[in-house]
Amino acid sequence: MTTVRLGIIGVGSMGAFHLRNLLDKKVQRVTVTAVCDIDPAKLAAYPDCAHFTDSAALIRAGVVDAVLVVTPHYAHTTIGIDALQNGLHVLVEKPISVHVADAQKLIAAHTSPTQVFAAMFNQRTDPHYAKVRALIQQGELGELRRVNWLITNWFRTQAYYNSSAWRATWGGEGGGVLLNQCPHNLDLLQWLCGMPAKVRAHCFFGKYHAIEVEDDVTAYLEYANGATGLFVTTTGETPGTNRLEITGDRGKVVVENGTITFHRTVASVKNFCMSDPSLFGTPEVWQVQIPAHDSGGQHVEILQNFVNAILDGTPLVAPAEEGIHSVTLANAMLYSAFTDRTVTLPLDAAAYARKLQELIATSTLTKAAAPKAAADLAGSFNKA
Repeated sequence: MTTVRLGIIGVGSMGAFHLRNLLDKKVQRVTVTAVCDIDPAKLAAYPDCAHFTDSAALIRAGVVDAVLVVTPHYAHTTIGIDALQNGLHVLVEKPISVHVADAQKLIAAHTSPTQVFAAMFNQRTDPHYAKVRALIQQGELGELRRVNWLITNWFRTQAYYNSSAWRATWGGEGGGVLLNQCPHNLDLLQWLCGMPAKVRAHCFFGKYHAIEVEDDVTAYLEYANGATGLFVTTTGETPGTNRLEITGDRGKVVVENGTITFHRTVASVKNFCMSDPSLFGTPEVWQVQIPAHDSGGQHVEILQNFVNAILDGTPLVAPAEEGIHSVTLANAMLYSAFTDRTVTLPLDAAAYARKLQELIATSTLTKAAAPKAAADLAGSFNKA
């Protein structure tokens, strides 16, 4: 194979965005040979591709080598499993699934080492985060002590939530800011700092919008080594802030407004604290501005990496299996809010799935606003 034949499943706003990049030849050695959407009217814009209104038919048609799944969230699991079980390479939009039990089933369907299975975590291509990760992995920050991420520049209007019936419902989307916007940040959080041991969160549901899911979250994290964290996000605040601060035994790194500032202590803070004879002394600090230009290749880079992995065996930037971590963090934050208690990880996936079913059963919006998504959810649970 010298060119990947790609099918796009779901050509709504994000699917159309990916198609524009692909049809404009921004990604090399790939051809879009099929598109699929339950609304046939959306397919007319792509006359040079085979058209399908059923993902199962596309998957079995023999016209693609790989698929990009860009549907409402619950269908990521069902369609992803179907594609994997039928031998296709799969790139799935974030989140890989709505809840941990579904993510586990999706990952379990990836059994062939020759199949490429990736997730659209495009912010991993951002040089800022890549350089911070390198600092941490190389030991430049020392042992993690604290992480704070204030990420409030995800502002969305009510018109945004009204734009699609599946949005902002428990049965259509499975959550709000944590399941739609923040899978990126939650993925980066664990990619940089690892997974916490405990989560305590306060979530507000429909605080700023006429929706039933969370649009404001403040979460406290505890790590196994005693480090702590704070994660704050909302879609109802503007002007917003995106400030990531990670503190370790050798200083702290701050990412904000496109810059990385490394406040490096000359000595270990722990050693200085225990050995310095002064009452109010502090270790010397060097402030370093670390260059990190542009925002990386984003969606195009992830797509090209997916193609390169299929054709050349190139390592993936974002293996889909790693997507379970952001799902776990989102679920844990919501479950903590639902139960008003601290959640210890690993999360009880079955308990969270039952709670989600309860929310859907009592939802005033799901059955009326998103019946197809609700059906996907029911099918997903029935296959558990």
